[in-house]
Amino acid sequence: MAEAGDHIYVPKARTSMDIATVVGLLCGFAMVGAAIVLGGSPESFINPPSILIVIGGTFAITTACYSLKEMGRTMRVIGKIFFYSSRDPSEAATQVLQISELARNKGVLALQNLIGSMQNEPFLHKGMSMVVDGTPGEEVESIMRRDLQATVQRHSKSTSVLRKMGEFAPAMGLIGTLIGLVQMLGNLDDPTTIGPSMAVALLTTFYGAVLANMVSCPWHRN
Repeated sequence: MAEAGDHIYVPKARTSMDIATVVGLLCGFAMVGAAIVLGGSPESFINPPSILIVIGGTFAITTACYSLKEMGRTMRVIGKIFFYSSRDPSEAATQVLQISELARNKGVLALQNLIGSMQNEPFLHKGMSMVVDGTPGEEVESIMRRDLQATVQRHSKSTSVLRKMGEFAPAMGLIGTLIGLVQMLGNLDDPTTIGPSMAVALLTTFYGAVLANMVSCPWHRN
């Protein structure tokens, strides 16, 4: 390892795309879309009442179980599934070793000049700031461990939000199906209402299955 100095090499995080997730989702939706188009009437799969019942109802009931903040955080976590930042473990380890060597040779206050270059590393930046401020090592370790646990809990909460959406979507589809059947049976004397009512009954089930299995469930596969 190079001799420690005031300059520490700060490796940049690489932004990567989860190709498997993107390809899998695109292929899944493409196949469903192709089946609809080959059927000859794609517009028949667009039904505003069904969309309101399933998509609107699923989001509304899920929001009732959680907070708006948790719902917003879940949407951000989904975005990170497509694009995520990663660092080479060996580079990160080398960086930490250089920082520790600098602190050992020149004192903890020497790290103050490096804090500004760590803005892109919030976790490391916070830890170094506490060390420079004179926080005892045991307390720094305890705080950082709590931060890690809090991050895991936030991600677990986002996973539970998506799982709950996957549970509610088919149920809302069933509710829409019952609404459509009731409307149809209540107006059998008017043949013009049978088609739209049956469309609501069938499309709500379709929307619920798609929302649960192709939109919600893939995100909490881990």
